[in-house]
Amino acid sequence: MAIMGEEFFKERKYPFIFTLLGLFICVGVLIFTNTTNTISTFNPFLFYSNNDVKNQTPPLLSPLSAPQHDDHHLAAAPTTITDDKDKQQQEQEKEKEVVVVIDWKLCKGSVAVDYIPCLDNWEAIKALKSRKHMEHRERHCPQNSPKCLLPLPKGYRFPVPWPKSRDMIWYDNVPHPKLVEYKKDQHWVVQSGEYLVFPGGGTQFKDGVDHYIEFMEKTLPEIQWGKHIRVVLDVGCGVASFGGYLLDKNVITMSFAPKDEHEAQIQFALERGIPATLSVIGTQKLTFPDNAFDMIHCARCRVHWEADGGKPLYELNRILRPGGFFAWSATPVYRDNEKDQQIWTVTAAITKAMCWSIVAKARDSAGIGLVIYQKPTSSSCYENREEKIPPLCENKDSKNSSWYATLDSCLTPLPVDGMGELQRWPMPWPQRLNSKPPSLLDSDAVDEFHKDSKQWSQLVSDVYKEGLSINWPSIRNIMDMNAGYAGFASTLTDLPVWAMNVVPIDMSDTLSVIYDRGFIGMYHDWCESFNTYPRTYDLLHSSFLFQYLEKRCDIIDVVAEIDRILRPDGYLVVRDSPEILNKLTPVLHSLHWSVTLHQDQFLVGKKSFWRPMASE
Repeated sequence: MAIMGEEFFKERKYPFIFTLLGLFICVGVLIFTNTTNTISTFNPFLFYSNNDVKNQTPPLLSPLSAPQHDDHHLAAAPTTITDDKDKQQQEQEKEKEVVVVIDWKLCKGSVAVDYIPCLDNWEAIKALKSRKHMEHRERHCPQNSPKCLLPLPKGYRFPVPWPKSRDMIWYDNVPHPKLVEYKKDQHWVVQSGEYLVFPGGGTQFKDGVDHYIEFMEKTLPEIQWGKHIRVVLDVGCGVASFGGYLLDKNVITMSFAPKDEHEAQIQFALERGIPATLSVIGTQKLTFPDNAFDMIHCARCRVHWEADGGKPLYELNRILRPGGFFAWSATPVYRDNEKDQQIWTVTAAITKAMCWSIVAKARDSAGIGLVIYQKPTSSSCYENREEKIPPLCENKDSKNSSWYATLDSCLTPLPVDGMGELQRWPMPWPQRLNSKPPSLLDSDAVDEFHKDSKQWSQLVSDVYKEGLSINWPSIRNIMDMNAGYAGFASTLTDLPVWAMNVVPIDMSDTLSVIYDRGFIGMYHDWCESFNTYPRTYDLLHSSFLFQYLEKRCDIIDVVAEIDRILRPDGYLVVRDSPEILNKLTPVLHSLHWSVTLHQDQFLVGKKSFWRPMASE
């Protein structure tokens, strides 16, 4: 070797080697420079795979703003933890992972903190030809979903935990004093230092909502709160104290009200940990299935039931279970002035034509009147009416039929089973949780239901409660984005939580079964925004939903909506294919969420307090 080296230098071939070495160094510097300058600005979003990165240079993108520090929490650096993976598997997944670069910005405007895209579309609302039927409170979704993040209220902190939250919440989390002033004599809500306190009062609850609930059951013992009556709809619920106190009696209430001049009443309810949603009885059907609720309640709910020939009452008839009750506490029930009596007379005629019967009528110690109607349990009354007005609706497939559907001018026929007999009332709670749902008629569907329940019971016990690092004591409000038969919710009844079970409009319609089991839920299209205030859920759950959504929606839009709904420190749990999880992971990282992957099929994203510095 020494001789060869000596001959090499004698022949003076080393200048060529030095030149070649210098060329390699220059090429290396150029590659390094291009690699470090691949982050700049791109709006709104860029997707590309790692394989694409090898073959092309992406557009210049600007770096995301550094996390802001909150008074109570520090924004955690995004991390991904993959358990039970060796290095080779991690490298293989990294090759498959989709890189997402997003220049997130804050939504702008004075109402951005509480922005609800489909209810705050001011251009569409201004263009309405009429507001006579509450059209301005209905959904008017923007053509393009907003691609911005909502700012946090100043001083926002993690919510007061349940059950303390039923009676008091942080004022800074929902800093709206208008309702406090407007209802100061009715004890709906009172401001006390840094808290908003809910004494349990209301327009019709002169002696407190707990007294009112007991008065209802004394008036009609058949109610049997928490056994016979399990699922209730509270129309025009205010701050939802009625539904909040019924929780003590094992009654789950879907409380709803429009987003109106009674500022933030539904936001108050959800911050308290009480089930609630934004909705209105206007020109469209409510997004609930037929024959769902055991009871519907209205205490001065400001709905003109006699309007449009009784269409609002026909809608209640549609969603009320046969044999179910409508409890109405309002001035026409107990005042004798001409206006109230005129309303009572018209309403009485409509309810009679609907074959509703009055089963109780009384006044409480404060003089508040209550009337309770019952929907028929037999079609004989419909057939024996002298005038068939309103007529019965034509039999048709009613699956998902209430999504963007106009109110009917007819009565929904009573549901029957496979033998033509009227469907029975569900078993008393809690037996109805796992008994055969009356709306399941096909034997194969019944077998599928029981199999689904068994699988979810095992899955939640083995994985969700033990293996996903979820701080369950911090969870109160849950939304299942693709609820199926509510198998996920059914396994959580031993925890102090409640679930909004969402059935997507393009999936199998299982919402009737969910109500049969004693839970609440709604139809929804996840390509649009949900009717709720921001930061109102602690945990969002999705089981094999995104693989269908990506065929119809921009996944980024769906994630932005999830970020809007979820509270800081809240969780997103996604059960889906590895390909979907690989797409979601970098998107959540761009939001500065921490991400955990489990067994190649579960993703747990935890939202931080981070918000971008720049506005759109």
